[in-house]
Amino acid sequence: MSLHTLAAPATHAIEVRHSRFVANAFPVESAEQAMHALAAASVADATHNCWAWRIGEDYRSNDDGEPAGTAGRPILAAIDGQGIDRVVVVVTRWFGGIKLGAGGLVRAYGGAAAECLRLAERVALVAMRDIALHAPFEDLGSVHAAFAAFSAEKLAETFDPHGVRLTLRLPEDSVDALKLRLRDATRNRVRFDDNG
Repeated sequence: MSLHTLAAPATHAIEVRHSRFVANAFPVESAEQAMHALAAASVADATHNCWAWRIGEDYRSNDDGEPAGTAGRPILAAIDGQGIDRVVVVVTRWFGGIKLGAGGLVRAYGGAAAECLRLAERVALVAMRDIALHAPFEDLGSVHAAFAAFSAEKLAETFDPHGVRLTLRLPEDSVDALKLRLRDATRNRVRFDDNG
């Protein structure tokens, strides 16, 4: 399964036996961003603000006073089950007077998170790679023309007496094709410094 993240924050609310559950999901790039999003989404007068986040191999979850394993872990399971990465989900509960039991809590927290993520707009996570190259001046037109075709972003550009040194970021699965295109377009005058 290819991984995705959220294109934008998302919200979904459900009611279970008079308790209200509101799931808020946010795309994040770091644990620090996840904790800031968590703080922003938590509601002070709510009964519980339970959460989980995943960023690559790193993850955390918290039951915020609910019985152990009934909130944070089901939220994390919803994140993983939807194939989402770089995301934090906060599910806020306002107690409605009827106890749900451990199974009911797992279903409510996990269900609110899963439905929030299911309805959210997603974007595919693409592995990126940085490469450096040196091109003679006479090949600059060919080099720059190839960037767009391979979704390459120019990170740095410096000139020397023999040409230009460029640092690019592009999808990892496009690197070999870009190298081949530039080799053919410049009669192998472009030199790559990325050890690849």
